[in-house]
Amino acid sequence: MRQYNTLRDIRAAIADRQLTCRQLVEQYLQNIKEKASLNAFLEVFEQEAFTQADIVDHKITNGTAGKLAGMVIGIKDVLAYKGHSLQASSHILDGFKSLYTASAVERLLQEDAIIIGRQNCDEFAMGASNETSAFGNVLNADDPSRVPGGSSGGSAVAVQADLCFASIGSDTGGSVRQPASFCGVVGFKPTYSRISRYGLIAYASSFDQIGVITKSVPDAALLLEVMAGKDDMDSTASQREVPPYSELLSSEKKYRIGYIRDCFESEGLNTEVKDAILGVKEMLRESGHQVEAVDFPYLDYIVPTYYILTTAEASSNLGRYDGVKYGFRSGNVTDLTSLYKKTRAEGFGQEVQRRIMLGTFVLSADYYDAYYTKAQKVRRLIKEKTDELLQAYDFLILPTAPTTAFKIGENTANPLAMYLADIFTVQASLAGVPAISIPVGRDANGLSIGLQLMARSFEEPQLLAFSSQIMDMISVEA
Repeated sequence: MRQYNTLRDIRAAIADRQLTCRQLVEQYLQNIKEKASLNAFLEVFEQEAFTQADIVDHKITNGTAGKLAGMVIGIKDVLAYKGHSLQASSHILDGFKSLYTASAVERLLQEDAIIIGRQNCDEFAMGASNETSAFGNVLNADDPSRVPGGSSGGSAVAVQADLCFASIGSDTGGSVRQPASFCGVVGFKPTYSRISRYGLIAYASSFDQIGVITKSVPDAALLLEVMAGKDDMDSTASQREVPPYSELLSSEKKYRIGYIRDCFESEGLNTEVKDAILGVKEMLRESGHQVEAVDFPYLDYIVPTYYILTTAEASSNLGRYDGVKYGFRSGNVTDLTSLYKKTRAEGFGQEVQRRIMLGTFVLSADYYDAYYTKAQKVRRLIKEKTDELLQAYDFLILPTAPTTAFKIGENTANPLAMYLADIFTVQASLAGVPAISIPVGRDANGLSIGLQLMARSFEEPQLLAFSSQIMDMISVEA
């Protein structure tokens, strides 16, 4: 199958009558079957995808097709799609089908995207390696002995292995960006509130944000353009007007860029990752950008703050899964209390149970002020310092992850080591600012290295334009 890295390529092939949407779906479905061992998809909407492809082909012929005509998309198993199973890769939601469609997914469909299936992820989006799914590990297509990152691992692998054109995931503390780094694709998280969360299964509501995984920045920009905007179904969604992101990608401006010195002095940072990011930094300086080291004194507090707050919110959000109204229900119960206990013990996986228990602990009366209240204060300090740096600099650059993709099982026995895989991505989530991971090279084992960029809130146009510029520069260098 010919690989199409941009929607422009697909549109050109369709215009030249070398391709139809039905043929495109056929090719992706063939790839999904041939690479089923990667375990990226939990369910494939084969017949539905063909039906939608025929409709879009007809619209293209009539000149009435939407912005996303020709784009075949997979959605992470945390996004509601009416009439389709929705499980968050957990047994607790066995048998549940969504009663409505998420606003972001609905907007994709309105612009003639073709939804090809739902993708595997860490259970309830809790994980950094896609090893906590109730339906088994997702494997990295570059090396099946390694993880794809998480929690949107299935979404990243699907794009990496050409099982679909793009994926829609969710990013709570780096769950789009980190797997994108491990899989050599683009992972983009917009400003918190830029995309409606209506129809997104909640993990930690003040952090969760829908994001995109693509092979190119222009396609990430187009997907944001379609999904962003106010939504009457989500009072936390921003009311700001949505710029035409896909038309604002050309920029010759020379920027002020800060690279966070503390990240590059971190003991856990892999040498090859460090050298690759510093190489891009020097390339930017030689191109005329002003690049300076900046200090961020709260790096050691980022991961503890993030996990205290997100586990607290998860403890509250996951209280609704009790076996009473929908989903899995334990059969070995004697009364209401045993129904709750056994259903949750049998339905939730170990990592989800761990985070619920941690969250319940930090919210308890005896420890609320010592942990939760203090973490909220530290979050404010982190946000204020990040915003201060972004007032002085147009962008901050740092690694997306401290290592390349690690071996399956390497960190499962050590939750703290697993949590530290998020050390460079959670800053943007705590501050609520937009961030993107772009591939900038590979290590000696051929594993992808990602560069992360952060920008001021709602300055996605500049962030996307600059990211596209960097990818073009790297392509020329290669």
